Amino acid sequence: MNTITHTTDKPAVAEFLVEGMHCASCVGRVESAIGEVPGVEAAEVNLANRQARVRYAEGVADLATIKRAVSNIGYQAIDLPHDEAAVDEDELRQQRRIRRQWIEFIAAAVLSIGVMAISMSGLQFPGRDWLLAAMTVPVVFGAGRSFFVNAWKALLRRRADMDTLIALGTGTAFVASVAGTVGLMQHVYYEAAAMIVTFVLLGRLLEERAKAKTSQAVKKLMGLQPRTATVLRDGRQTEIPISEVAVGDEVVVKPGERIPVDGEISRGSSHVDESMITGEPMPVSKQTGDEVIGGTVNKAGSFEFTARRVGSETVLQQIVKMVQAAQGSKAPVARMADTVSAYFVPAVLLIAAVTFVVWMLMPVSEPLRMALTCAVSVLIVACPCALGLATPTAIMVGTGRAAEFGVLVKGGVALETTHKLDTIVLDKTGTITAGKPSVTDVVTASDFSREELLAKAAAVEALSEHPLADAIIAAAGESGGQSLPAQDFVAHEGLGCQAVVAEQSILIGRDRLLAENGVALKELSAAAKELSGQGRTLVYVAIDGKLAGIVAITDAVKPGAAAAIAQLKALDMQVVMLTGDSEATAKAVAGDVGIDRLFAEVLPHEKAAHVSELQSEGCCTGMVGDGINDAPALAQADVGFAVGSGTDIAIEAADITLMRPDLSGIVTAVELSHAVMRTIYRNLFFAFLYNSLGIPLAAGLLFPWTGWLMHPMFAAAAMAASSVSVVTSSLLLRRFEPSRVGGQENHGDTEARSEDRESNRNQIEAK
Repeated sequence: MNTITHTTDKPAVAEFLVEGMHCASCVGRVESAIGEVPGVEAAEVNLANRQARVRYAEGVADLATIKRAVSNIGYQAIDLPHDEAAVDEDELRQQRRIRRQWIEFIAAAVLSIGVMAISMSGLQFPGRDWLLAAMTVPVVFGAGRSFFVNAWKALLRRRADMDTLIALGTGTAFVASVAGTVGLMQHVYYEAAAMIVTFVLLGRLLEERAKAKTSQAVKKLMGLQPRTATVLRDGRQTEIPISEVAVGDEVVVKPGERIPVDGEISRGSSHVDESMITGEPMPVSKQTGDEVIGGTVNKAGSFEFTARRVGSETVLQQIVKMVQAAQGSKAPVARMADTVSAYFVPAVLLIAAVTFVVWMLMPVSEPLRMALTCAVSVLIVACPCALGLATPTAIMVGTGRAAEFGVLVKGGVALETTHKLDTIVLDKTGTITAGKPSVTDVVTASDFSREELLAKAAAVEALSEHPLADAIIAAAGESGGQSLPAQDFVAHEGLGCQAVVAEQSILIGRDRLLAENGVALKELSAAAKELSGQGRTLVYVAIDGKLAGIVAITDAVKPGAAAAIAQLKALDMQVVMLTGDSEATAKAVAGDVGIDRLFAEVLPHEKAAHVSELQSEGCCTGMVGDGINDAPALAQADVGFAVGSGTDIAIEAADITLMRPDLSGIVTAVELSHAVMRTIYRNLFFAFLYNSLGIPLAAGLLFPWTGWLMHPMFAAAAMAASSVSVVTSSLLLRRFEPSRVGGQENHGDTEARSEDRESNRNQIEAK
């Protein structure tokens, strides 16, 4: 990332596509041009998906000026597609570009094969070299015209890139050949000039086709939203484009249709397949008042719903934007390649010049021929494209594959850091447990009845937002107690609350809160110890300063939580639990799921401190939570994981969002991060190895001992192969499958999920 300047104006983020980039040097040039615009704070450009992400100060810079800066250096800035129609348009543009590349390649290949056949046959006839020249001109200056145009534009800006190397190499070979044709030199190199252009065109064609496959995840996601919706207008059903649906519209959904936007059922009922969000293959029953999500499938029954979120505000579009942002981001490991690429082309030009001079001074029979051959080979074999594509292609495919498993990664930094994690911190309520507590036992002190205890406790809890409050209110309702009003409510963060009910002071919460207020707890200590040992969460109730009883509450452990934790431990990760519950209750739950280390009786504001404590021990920490009070800890952690069913604040603070409620998503994120980083390191290794070996060989290093010299056309073939191999290596991540947890695939029934994905794919292709 290029950090340019800092301002105090309101920051804004713009994302758009940049057409015309071919190598890492192009990326650097675009980032520099954007960075020179006053008000721009940072710019990231991704070679693999052509996406630019710019942070700038509103009022100082604007999107039009930024795009104009891109156009001024010879590239085209176009809007990022945010719906399926725009994606189709972009795809059509790519197809036209690929079709044009096919035509150029075929024309170049036909002529180049003819040039090769004549050159290698040894045939000599009048005008032979002039015929070769006539056949080579359309290849070099026709099909290869863009290399010279782009190189000239770069020269005007005092820069050099991959096109500069190709233009110099082919131009030198062609000029030397013309000199030979008119008698100024002994040899001609028309076949080298023609075949260099042909091989480079083939490499770019294959690379373009492979890169197009890396963005399939976003296209699939966008394909989940229908293009039209049926709404009620003037009492009649009218089909309108999805872009025209407004908040408050009454939308009609028939059996088998996809729900167009997010909303709330106003009439009717049905079963809806929400597997794209939850991963669960079983359809969910929906009644009047229930929420429905755009992109999910209505399996049976017709219903009407009121649109609540439309356009870019829908859950599906938020997912699309998050995946696009992640695919356009850069991982820290990419900075190494960016740094190398910035100096790469000037270094290659220098090496080629030195190679030419050295061979001119060598005691060989034809020094000029040797010097030209080796210098041209050096210019052509060098390939910053492979370096530039090594990281972004892997990030794109990896984040897209993660989204298919319900794991939304905000960016390359989070994806890279996840593979370094050695400690996972789990909030208990709503993360390890289902977050739907229920009362199991009510123990009363002398002089108090169960009904009185629950009624007065429920009156206070009715004013509380604590997750345990609903359980107490529900238990009071079941006991048939009278509903009572409460006054003078006071909340004690992380400890409990108090209020006045029927002119009595009610204090409810943890034993610590009651003890601090002088309430004696000894009478029920034996019962409390027994219930805590059973893993119950204890809520103490005091009336007018005297202990009235204990309400025991349990929150069931999520299915698969123990298996997911076991899998994390199998990955050599330490698993830690954070909870506000008592030590005894926390140990009981930890024992059930196989957690060895825990922090109990933790107040909400203390969670981030405990994460920091683990980091001070040298742990690379991932925090998993779902509530507002988890947000500081999620932000503090090296990687924050938010459970998708949690609050918006928690999701905003996190780096990775688990769209499905089970913990197996953490396992998927960790395993995928390792797979992506292995791919990136492999790509970078082979990219560096290719150049480390290719450039010396092209310079003629082995010639003094073996007599072997790399022909420029083989250098071009090797250069093309390097870029294609890097992209192909990244595409292998599309085969990634998460480990099975507890004998099952992480995200539900494997066969059902596969069938669901295949069904979605077929529907998209059918469109």
